[in-house]
Amino acid sequence: MLKDVLRSFFRKPITEKYPFEKRVTPERTRGMLHWNPEACTGCGLCAKDCPADAIEVITLDRKAKQFVLRYHVDRCTFCSQCVQSCRFNCLQMSNQEWELAATSKEAFTVTYGKDEDVDKFLEKIGRPNAAPAAS
Repeated sequence: MLKDVLRSFFRKPITEKYPFEKRVTPERTRGMLHWNPEACTGCGLCAKDCPADAIEVITLDRKAKQFVLRYHVDRCTFCSQCVQSCRFNCLQMSNQEWELAATSKEAFTVTYGKDEDVDKFLEKIGRPNAAPAAS
């Protein structure tokens, strides 16, 4: 053991200085899910294929193409099944947003959609003036 201790005095430390020095994120990292509401037809195939039940597609008005997508980050297993099953390529997993820790559970439910659609949905479920996470 003394031999190992003496050897460690002459080596550089292996410890990384994360989060102060970050490595480049690998290109195929699966992180936060993003949704493009303009391309979505509201078929709900992404929600049906999600093994973790992390996606909800709420149809406000099918003719007017008013849809809201609720994404539960805390349930997601980042398997990317929803991205693969979407026929209209409106779902993408970010390789930049993968550090998803938070101190409150509210941060783990993201509501995507056009601002007026999200407001309409949040009023419908009884959450006054809740700010949408993304549009």
